[in-house]
Amino acid sequence: MNLLLKPVTKENWEECVSLKVDESQKGFVAENWYSIIEASFEKEFFPTCIYDGDTMIGFLMYDRDPETKRLEVSRFMIDQNHQGRGYGKASMKALLALIKESYGPVDFYTSAEPENEAAIRLYETLGFERTGEIMWDEVVLKVGME
Repeated sequence: MNLLLKPVTKENWEECVSLKVDESQKGFVAENWYSIIEASFEKEFFPTCIYDGDTMIGFLMYDRDPETKRLEVSRFMIDQNHQGRGYGKASMKALLALIKESYGPVDFYTSAEPENEAAIRLYETLGFERTGEIMWDEVVLKVGME
């Protein structure tokens, strides 16, 4: 596995919007095209493609939430054709390393639909803890970047 995180660009956006989650996951994450459009209107939103070598396998977006001012991962998906291979955990580890390198010792947040138990378990294995908050009808989790 040779994971790379690369910004969405005019060269890769079309491939990025063609990535899809499994049918059972569609209610848990916005379409990639929506995230790319959203990021075009927000200064601190960073839409990012996930690659294994030259193959795009997923998408994530991290940002500083305009309302809460928290650093967070607001979108995260692995294409249905690449799920079940450890890419989710490896991609989140790569993102956490990037956040720590770029921002130093900060708290980093995410959220997930309460029914999305697989995502919540994944985040918890990476050190995220539930904050007890519910925002946007989602469970909020936080990890400290020390």
